[in-house]
Amino acid sequence: MDKKQKLNESLANTLGVVVIVFSIIVAYFIYSQILGNPDNFIDGDPNNQPKEGHYLGTIYKGGKIIILQISFMIILLTYAIERGFSLFKAKGKKSSKEFADIIKQNLAANSLDSALESCNTQKGAVANVVYKGLNSYMNEAAQDLRPEEKAYQIKRDLEEATTLEVPDLEKNMIIISTIASVATLVGLLGTVTGMIQAFSALAIAGTPDAVGLAGGISQALITTALGISTSAVAIVIYNFYTTMIDNITYAMDETNYAILNHYKQSVQISEPDPITPLTSESEEKEGNV
Repeated sequence: MDKKQKLNESLANTLGVVVIVFSIIVAYFIYSQILGNPDNFIDGDPNNQPKEGHYLGTIYKGGKIIILQISFMIILLTYAIERGFSLFKAKGKKSSKEFADIIKQNLAANSLDSALESCNTQKGAVANVVYKGLNSYMNEAAQDLRPEEKAYQIKRDLEEATTLEVPDLEKNMIIISTIASVATLVGLLGTVTGMIQAFSALAIAGTPDAVGLAGGISQALITTALGISTSAVAIVIYNFYTTMIDNITYAMDETNYAILNHYKQSVQISEPDPITPLTSESEEKEGNV
């Protein structure tokens, strides 16, 4: 299991580096070939002002930091798609709440086989945890141990199964949250550097040029606009996926509690009441006296 986890972590790290490098390469291509297309500028020269209505040329004037902003968008899109596939697969065929209700109904009817069949039909993270928990339930029930020891073993197996599933649900979520925080800051950095260049050019010219200054500031603000839009989308995606993860983990806790509670109830029903023999024994002694 440790080797498998190390292999998965190594593959995840390698994939992360590949995604970052690929995103930067694609972002540079978009910046130079699409945004910097000569058709977007006056006289076909990217050094001139963009044509009226050619917003791609306007974005190009935001500077080289636009490459970083575009790479953020590509990385966000990549991991949003990856997390979407993973979480919808982890959710299973039915909703987590509906599946938890089915498991509780099967346990109430004392039908463990039906619960196992429901897990095979449902699939997903919650079904995996419940399946392992039910197998532990059935295996521990056959062991020659005290009820408290059996309950402890079942609880431990459920916790181990949950611990193995939760990291897969939360994997790469930190990347989305990081982009949500960093994209705006990088956009502000682009705006500040752009305004510094605009005022420096004005200082060198020596004569105030309101039109040129306004154009320089508007182009500098492009990076902030891209950063805020990327950050807003990242926040929405992060909150949406976090809600899905919370629902799945809540269903795990709910089914785990149902399995343990069912075992405890079955033990209480099968064991004789210790008070009864003690009472009858005391009454018998008093009768003999």
